[in-house]
Amino acid sequence: MTAITHQPLAMTNPWGLVPSLGNLDAYITAANRLPMLTLEQEQEFARQLKDNNDIEAAGKLVLSHLRLVVSVSRQYLGYGLPHADLIQEGNIGLMKAVKRFDPDQGVRLVSYAMHWIKAEIHEYILKNWRMVKVATTKAQRKLFFNLRSMKQGFKADAAEATHRNTLNPQEVDAVATKLNVKPEEVLEMEMRMSGGDVLLDPTPNEDSDEAFGPIAYLTDTNHEPTAMMAAHQRDVLASDGIAAALNVLDERSRRIVEERWLKVQDNGSGGMTLHDLAAEYGVSAERIRQIEVAAMKKMKAALAEYA
Repeated sequence: MTAITHQPLAMTNPWGLVPSLGNLDAYITAANRLPMLTLEQEQEFARQLKDNNDIEAAGKLVLSHLRLVVSVSRQYLGYGLPHADLIQEGNIGLMKAVKRFDPDQGVRLVSYAMHWIKAEIHEYILKNWRMVKVATTKAQRKLFFNLRSMKQGFKADAAEATHRNTLNPQEVDAVATKLNVKPEEVLEMEMRMSGGDVLLDPTPNEDSDEAFGPIAYLTDTNHEPTAMMAAHQRDVLASDGIAAALNVLDERSRRIVEERWLKVQDNGSGGMTLHDLAAEYGVSAERIRQIEVAAMKKMKAALAEYA
């Protein structure tokens, strides 16, 4: 066979023909301008790769099909993932297809590569879409990637389409029958796909100095080191610290504090009242209150030293 040259793609580094995906518009424009290969060119490059592991030939096959990846990736923009990431994953699928392509099978690379491109994009979406594993079986994956288009078809036929976002029982049964899944699986998948995303850790905006999100109440602070140290300190003060503070009081002051603050009756009420203690010591209730205040001040100072 006479060697076929294709000047636009004949270069050591064929990837230099397209810009980085960081400039998506420029990348897509460049990919769409790359010339497509004829059947003879595709066959020759594929044989060079298969027989001689010619990397430059592989690059030419990949470059000529970048527009296919761009076209396929557009079909998956509805999942909220960056277009550049979808193209990148599709390119990985394209390269896998080029590596495995057999020119003697009688099919064009475009038909063979379509499966690999879609498979790689599917895997990326399932792993990253809302960071939730939404499909585990083959049937569920089929449901995931077909439910949105089937819902659009139902809505287009329904008079109340503009007012209804969920499937009715008949539509659920129709989807389940066509995709060979259970009706409850259709309902669960619809709920997951219809649910909105929630930002766990919102960034404060210019209208508010503080923003509150689920992270505030989902975080387990019980085992956070500083919280554990503070809890331990409170426990120590509530036991050993209180005992040490009581020791700085005289007998009468200590008993007044214990009766007023540290004793609990069987019915859940506190200890003796000011009047009860006043009657016992033969002084006024106001005098008992003064003794209590002075005792509490001494205990507070003792606790501060203990801490």
